[in-house]
Amino acid sequence: MDANKTSLGIAAGILAGALWGLVFLAPELTRGFTPAQLSSGRYIAYGFVAAVLVARSWRRLIAGLSWQEWRGLVWLSLTGNIIYYVLLAQAVQLGGVAMASIVIGLLPIVVTVVGSRDTGAVPLRRLIPSLTLSTAGLICISWQTLSAQRNSSLTGLLCAIGALVSWTIYAVGNSRWLGKLRTVTAHEWNLLTGLVTGIEALLLAVPAFYTNTSTHHSGDWMYFAAVVTGIAIFCSIIGNGFWNYASRVLQLTLMGQMIVFETLFAAFYGFLWEQRWPTGAESAAMALLVAGVAACALVHRPKTAPQPDVCEIKTSPYREPVMRHET
Repeated sequence: MDANKTSLGIAAGILAGALWGLVFLAPELTRGFTPAQLSSGRYIAYGFVAAVLVARSWRRLIAGLSWQEWRGLVWLSLTGNIIYYVLLAQAVQLGGVAMASIVIGLLPIVVTVVGSRDTGAVPLRRLIPSLTLSTAGLICISWQTLSAQRNSSLTGLLCAIGALVSWTIYAVGNSRWLGKLRTVTAHEWNLLTGLVTGIEALLLAVPAFYTNTSTHHSGDWMYFAAVVTGIAIFCSIIGNGFWNYASRVLQLTLMGQMIVFETLFAAFYGFLWEQRWPTGAESAAMALLVAGVAACALVHRPKTAPQPDVCEIKTSPYREPVMRHET
């Protein structure tokens, strides 16, 4: 793997995590709305923006995609967007940002273990130091957080676990598809995913908005629209674009560790929202998570072939015999 591409892929994964971390704040910002309303609103906005951006290339993309690829887009949109975000929003509202981000923080471990089974992947035994550091970080932060939770947060915990499973399926499947695609770019694949997600979100919007009995003023709806549109642009369009680029140039075992940055940034935004400094356990946990990513990156460092020393000139102690031509 090219060292420059690896560095760019890691940078893209970090930027994706920084943007994705914002989604953990959205349920807190829109507490008057249900998780289903938040999910459908966000993904309708995602689909609308994606449709505008993909319109110019629509005919070419239609001609280059088979029915199997469209079916893959439908499945990825459901698992990685609709189902995942409904469960995540429910987990945040019932159990809090910290608990939800901790459970979702298991994604790097799960995805890395799954990716280690790929052909040509780094063996799992070489990833044990990285996985150990990540696990220690999660244990460190979850111990104090989950011990402080009320029993009523059990439903929130189950929703967070469901979101973890759903997004694991998406992360692995999306990486597989990006490795096979030849007719579309990673950015175009993201826009097509957004387009399909927007259509699915329209179906979710019917029960989400019309069967809900709570009333909101026009100002509430304007605020809600601003939040979901901002999340759609920054997290779904831009964040997913960075993620898809990283998925195309990095092995799945390293991509799994990139998800750590979503957890780190989500926790950072949570501290800002709660206007407090991290505790000692939380600081130790973040340090361990970063160390786990660094250890994983070292394992995936491209091997360079030794270059010959151009200044060293080797000569034979024996001279070539001079052939004389007698005339």
